[in-house]
Amino acid sequence: MQALRLDWAGGAPRLRAAEAMARHGLVTTVSSRAGTAVVVGWVGSVRDRVAGARGLLDDVGRPGATPRLPIGDYAAILVYPDRIVLMRDCHARIPLFFRESGGRVSAVSTSARCLGDSERLEHGYFCRYLSGNLAQPHSELTPFSGVHRILGGEVVELSLTGQMRGRVRGRVGEADALREPTAGGLRLSGAGKNLRLALESAVGRRVGRMTACHVSGGTDSTSIALLAARLLGRGQGRGEDLALLAGRFDTGELAGERSYLEEAMKEIRRHAPAARPVMVDAGDVTDFDDFEHHAGAADEPHAHAFRAPFWSRLHGAAAELGCDILMTGCGADPIVDANPLHLHKLARTGQLRQMTKQARAWAAGTERGVRDVVYDYVMRPALPLAAERITALARRGTVLGGLGSFTRPRWLRPGFARAHGYREASIAESRFVFGRRPEESFFDAANYLAAPDAVSWHRARQDGFFLSHPFLDREVTATMRSLPVAATFHPGRPKAVLREAMDDLLPSRIRDRAVKVPFDQLYARGLRKHGDELIDLCRSARHPLVEEMFDVEVLCRAVREAQLGVGNAASWDRMNSSLALVAWLDGLAAPRTSAPGAAMPVIDGSCS
Repeated sequence: MQALRLDWAGGAPRLRAAEAMARHGLVTTVSSRAGTAVVVGWVGSVRDRVAGARGLLDDVGRPGATPRLPIGDYAAILVYPDRIVLMRDCHARIPLFFRESGGRVSAVSTSARCLGDSERLEHGYFCRYLSGNLAQPHSELTPFSGVHRILGGEVVELSLTGQMRGRVRGRVGEADALREPTAGGLRLSGAGKNLRLALESAVGRRVGRMTACHVSGGTDSTSIALLAARLLGRGQGRGEDLALLAGRFDTGELAGERSYLEEAMKEIRRHAPAARPVMVDAGDVTDFDDFEHHAGAADEPHAHAFRAPFWSRLHGAAAELGCDILMTGCGADPIVDANPLHLHKLARTGQLRQMTKQARAWAAGTERGVRDVVYDYVMRPALPLAAERITALARRGTVLGGLGSFTRPRWLRPGFARAHGYREASIAESRFVFGRRPEESFFDAANYLAAPDAVSWHRARQDGFFLSHPFLDREVTATMRSLPVAATFHPGRPKAVLREAMDDLLPSRIRDRAVKVPFDQLYARGLRKHGDELIDLCRSARHPLVEEMFDVEVLCRAVREAQLGVGNAASWDRMNSSLALVAWLDGLAAPRTSAPGAAMPVIDGSCS
């Protein structure tokens, strides 16, 4: 989706923004004597997007300054009298791409597809994409040759004629030192208090004119909605400016969540009586509904396109209310829970007795064997590719058996993988996920589980809002990084710090629940319902790269095995990614039926 575009006419920059998104407030344009800034998303505060954009323009334009990237979900183009600056927030929520040749940038856009040539595809990108679910947001490669991604936290400087002057990127965690830890970490008694303060700030930054919160009845989403309700109830808005969005299931496993959902809604409305509960009937939704549309129309291949039907149903309800932001509880599982890869640090530093003791506690608290805990959090992070090869050899016999996160799936042709760097892509992916210090990489990798919200991004023009995740806020992540393991891990009580932080707000029944019903039923029903369609999609794919890349019959066997319940979440993710790529390539081969939204000129012909 093209929210803004920069190109050159007669050697002078021409900057345009999508009119519909500007009307919704999703694109903000400000100008001053210093220059002009176009910001997609928000900087600093959702409510005051203009002030945030103006502050960014002034800070970056200050001579000799090295500005600290502010908190927010944004991509921005800043045009000054002597240069052009392209930038994204540290957590890479909003995409931004540029087309470059010979050191000169010829166009910049939020859409790689609008910059690329469908006849010139970058085959190495597809190996990177297929090597794991986290690959896209932290890889410069795009599906199109000559089109590059600006990475999270990266600042790119151009001359006024588009010549590349420099690219500077700090480590994503570099700006996380917002809360300086005391010696030895925060005191245990203050862990919950500090997390509560960070979450309140994160939610406060995201409250808009009309705010929606996704509520599922779980600890995470209920916490975010309660904090939003309290903020609005204390005069930072009106109660009727809050919508509580939930998917309702009357039958099946997910119907068991309904009583928790109703209790959560009741408690939230006690703090904001005028808040509007929006219960969306999702009983007929299954994964893979209209899969070819959701996967084929995306700007890039979207590994989680199979889950788009559920979110699209909820997004449509929020759009009818005129919401300008939708907050979720996404990210809480990895961010505010105990970090299991701390066991790797203990083993790496020779604290084997302490590691064994804590591994036993982890095993008891998660109802797993000690051997499994040590394998997952000590051995596998040390040698991830070797560990996966051994597992694959031990569980051969089916297509999905033993397939992990990085090893080559059997349907990816060996010749294609060798020719286009699949092994190198797997190594890069495993190093990103685990790194030299897996306990630190854990936070960086967790961030990308929710970025860049491809469903939200694809629908933003029609819905008028983006998803935003307070648990992935830089301040929240910084707080959790600073906590010692003793403060975060309590066997049998996941997310102990969050429960402590929200003790006075969460209903006891929700606060004390340790297990939530997953969406496995939607996935199983979707495969049963659409399995034959998915197989037909693979066999009838028109793009020549599908046959060159995949052994289609082996991929079809994987779909059949998944229908029968063979494999695990990791192997199903690998299959889902491949199916999404087939649909995307097929959509690329088909003629485009929808015209891009109307654009309005911001700077046309000159920068003055």
